Amino acid sequence: MYALSQFRIALNRLALKVLTFPRPFSFVGPDAALSLCRTIASSGARRVLVVTDAPLFRLGVINPVLDAFKQAGVEVDVYMDVEPDPSFEVVLAGIKRLGTFSPDAVLAIGGGSPMDCAKAMLLSHANDCHPSKLAGLWLYALPRKRGLPFYAIPTTAGTGSEVTIAAVVTDLQASVKLSIIDPEMVPAMIALDPKLMAGLPPPITAATGMDALTHAVESYVSTMATGETDELARIAVANINTHLLTCYANGQDLQAREAMAVASCLAGLAFSRAGLGYVHAFAHQLGALYPLPHGLANAIVLPYVLEFSRSRCAPRLAQLARASGLGGEHVTDMALADCFIARIRELRTAMAIPDTVAALRREDFATIVRKAFAEAHGTYAVPRYMRQAEAMALLEMLLP
Repeated sequence: MYALSQFRIALNRLALKVLTFPRPFSFVGPDAALSLCRTIASSGARRVLVVTDAPLFRLGVINPVLDAFKQAGVEVDVYMDVEPDPSFEVVLAGIKRLGTFSPDAVLAIGGGSPMDCAKAMLLSHANDCHPSKLAGLWLYALPRKRGLPFYAIPTTAGTGSEVTIAAVVTDLQASVKLSIIDPEMVPAMIALDPKLMAGLPPPITAATGMDALTHAVESYVSTMATGETDELARIAVANINTHLLTCYANGQDLQAREAMAVASCLAGLAFSRAGLGYVHAFAHQLGALYPLPHGLANAIVLPYVLEFSRSRCAPRLAQLARASGLGGEHVTDMALADCFIARIRELRTAMAIPDTVAALRREDFATIVRKAFAEAHGTYAVPRYMRQAEAMALLEMLLP
């Protein structure tokens, strides 16, 4: 198993060196969303399908976008049935809406769920297949068609889905989350608009911000990290450490909101190239089994996994500590690594994030470990691989 994992990771590392990843054009700042809408209209699109969720629609968050399209003479249909962790059924219903409305372009607005749903919809529709057939890494699949012009406006600063090559969908029958990984899903253009994030409730601000931090940290300690991903991740970690608590305490601070949106985007770019790790492997299983939002699961698991991996990545964690302004001169890498992990725990405490999973049951341990290992081994270039007993011990620490 270990040899096969290393072989596949070596193939992935080689691919990263020779392949280029699409990077969307970005509008950044207050009213950036309106600039994106005007650009979509000027491209010739006259029918746009907006993919979002019902709460955002009911709260009127997307109204400025709808008004901008109306003023530009663009007809809009809103698919708002997206639920957290979109299932195959939600994706398939969205594909049906694509067929009935026949849009010229698709715009995803929201957090990771609407964007992941839109990505899966477009790729499944373009390639005439069930979303389950797209699961896995595109390197090991036949070439796929891109589909309709695609744009995205995140309303949370966490998933980075607006720039990533990944989408996560849920198989409800199997109680498992599946990752679709393909560069064809990256939007052509995005807008990072802090005005659309100003009303985000503190608990969601906390969970999504910790999600972005997890992306940056896991990409930085990945053995597939590059000079480019290192720079992106360091900037993201520094911004999150500086601005997340400000956003949590004062959601109307547009400067802090914009900084967090940029950090989330940079972290997304970093992990698209360097990959993720055990935090996500376990968080995906916890989210599939229990009513636990993905960002919150990451926030809970992150320090435990870093403590497990610390012996193999202390210098890397120390660099992140320095980038965050932690520690002082003449401090050892191990001490700085501990300081960085302690900072993560401080952030969690300050934002009322628990350090255990309330719904976790010991009888589910074997299933969680089996599925986490199936996800991690061979695809995640982690600094230290876990054995069965070590994974069980980690879950014990997550028990309430």
